[in-house]
Amino acid sequence: MKRLKYAMVGGGKGSFIGPVHRAAIRMDDLADIVAGCFTRDAEANSATASELGVAPDRVYADWQSLIAAEKGRIDFIAVCTPNDSHYAIAKAALEAGMNVMCEKPLSVTAAEAIDLEKLARRKRRILGVPFTYSGYPMVKLARDLVKNGELGRICKVVMEYQQGSFRKIDFTKPLDKRNAWKMDPKRSGKSCVVADIGVHGAHLIEYVTGLEIKRIAADLSSFAPGNTLDDDASILIRLSKGAKAVMVTSKIATGEENGIRLRVYGEKASLVWMVEEGNYLHVKPAFGPERIYKRNAPYVEGISPVAKRCSRIPAGHHEGFIEAFANHYREFCAAINGVKGCDFPQAREGRRTIQFVDAALESNRFNGKWVNL
Repeated sequence: MKRLKYAMVGGGKGSFIGPVHRAAIRMDDLADIVAGCFTRDAEANSATASELGVAPDRVYADWQSLIAAEKGRIDFIAVCTPNDSHYAIAKAALEAGMNVMCEKPLSVTAAEAIDLEKLARRKRRILGVPFTYSGYPMVKLARDLVKNGELGRICKVVMEYQQGSFRKIDFTKPLDKRNAWKMDPKRSGKSCVVADIGVHGAHLIEYVTGLEIKRIAADLSSFAPGNTLDDDASILIRLSKGAKAVMVTSKIATGEENGIRLRVYGEKASLVWMVEEGNYLHVKPAFGPERIYKRNAPYVEGISPVAKRCSRIPAGHHEGFIEAFANHYREFCAAINGVKGCDFPQAREGRRTIQFVDAALESNRFNGKWVNL
């Protein structure tokens, strides 16, 4: 494949997600960073660029200048800023003819996400959204087992995404910037936990089952001191083809680290995947012994070629978060190079998850009434 060139907005010194994007891109050496606007702080912006080997004349004080100057010079732009700026940056980049990888959530409203999806289609540009966990090989295997009928008709899904991150914060002291903006409606939008991690759960449900979320009933809470946005959610979900689901997602689940647990129950078998044991997939038939599928085992390729393709190192060695991110970028870069059938979340998935957030907020506003997506 052609080696690509890209620019980044956000991801300056001290940030979390920008370095994750850069590490993921570098893992397969498919693209080089050549330009950026990494932070509003001029000194930190220059320092970040210097560390990354970006030429001084391609470091910009704002994203508007970057897009204007880099139009036609780069293959894609990575948007790694807080939620409130995703829509404006992605829209301007698409209008300039750039491919875009935009951090989740794609926008802060469903109307904005719909607009971006239509714009990407009209401009014939690729708009990716790196929902990390569908990049794990065993999640791809789970999706293909369901698709191949191994579970039979899907009846119920249980999706947990539990973090205890807000229980580790001393709210009597000033918050560091990594946490503060997520509880600021001006930066994060109208939701905290659903927009931050609940979108991962919504995406996983649809990705693995192949079903669509049709209606939801949500109960949102704010338990953390001084937090006006949701930090805990319990959501009932009705899926297509008569299936049902339940999602619990939280940032106040004391003692949890990154507790993602996906359970899919079919008429013939069920499956269980947990991110903290992400190299294994458990399948439990109605009749017969439990099977444990292992990442990059010899039998995986025959079931799920993409799961094999997304396994990088020998079986028994753990792959995780960065590798999953890198899998999305590898598929994204392949798509830019004209490869068909690439497997990564795009504008549709970004739009669907924002519709999920909006529906959850509306449902909660009316005491848990059922809301259509």
